[in-house]
Amino acid sequence: MAQRVHEHQSRLPVPQATVLALPPSSQAKDLRPTFTALDSLLCGAFAGAVAKTVIAPLDRTKIIFQVSSNRFSIKEAFRLIYCSYMKDGLLSLWRGNSATMVRVMPYAAIQFCSHDHYKQKLGNYYGYQGKALPPFPRFLAGSLAGTTAAMLTYPLDMVRARMAVTAKEMYCNIMHVFVRISQEEGVKTLYRGFTPTILGVIPYAGITFFTYETLKKLHTERTKRSQPYSYERLAFGACAGLIGQSASYPLDVVRRRMQTAGVTGSSYGTILGTMRAIVTQEGVIRGLYKGLSMNWLKGPIAVGISFTTFDITHSLLLKFHQRDYFTH
Repeated sequence: MAQRVHEHQSRLPVPQATVLALPPSSQAKDLRPTFTALDSLLCGAFAGAVAKTVIAPLDRTKIIFQVSSNRFSIKEAFRLIYCSYMKDGLLSLWRGNSATMVRVMPYAAIQFCSHDHYKQKLGNYYGYQGKALPPFPRFLAGSLAGTTAAMLTYPLDMVRARMAVTAKEMYCNIMHVFVRISQEEGVKTLYRGFTPTILGVIPYAGITFFTYETLKKLHTERTKRSQPYSYERLAFGACAGLIGQSASYPLDVVRRRMQTAGVTGSSYGTILGTMRAIVTQEGVIRGLYKGLSMNWLKGPIAVGISFTTFDITHSLLLKFHQRDYFTH
């Protein structure tokens, strides 16, 4: 009798809760949210577009002074902005911004995405997975990210500079710039100024990312909060942009002179030759650092907005993944 009861119980169906509670290990799913390279690219592109659009009139004004021999001052810069507005209307202050967007969106996307990639790789190499990198790898990750982005998007930067310093009658649109430069000056012209760009990007991107990541790390250690507030991110980004751009500014002036030589009537062939000509004609401070005070105004704003926008959109996408709004 006892044996029959035992056999009967063994044939009873297993309760459904038991089945759900003990799934086979091969069917277990990793429910942790994932953040893909595409997400990082989208966040970076959006961050770059917002930041550059906000400071576009100041950026255009800085470029115009960089490529001319006119003396720079904040008063003269804002007078130029006012005259451009009165002569050609409000939208003229954003001339060349379409080329800027075509360049800055892939540039910022590649820079932020590659920065995440390099941080991960360097973290694995140095044994800091999931932790803040030590100082030198932190600087190296930023430099590599900036170099990668600059190498892949440089012709777009050339086009943007040309559109910023020329009248709208000279170039109709972005494609017209590419065609005219290729036909009249040769395809190599699209890469004129590439070397000073890379030499400037290495310290600029390295110092900028290093400063921002360092300030966030110090903030976490002091406040015990994992994420800073938005206004704190803006302040960290502003400090990072101020330091990074000041360190690499002379090479930025050299790059702009070489990029726009074809339309300004100047002949700049090499980095040292360009520097020598600028210093001889205009001096060190008024030449190589022309427009730096404008950069101190617009640079921190742009970098602060860029880093803040990236971090906020990064966090929002992560929350969406956690709530299963996206599937990969």
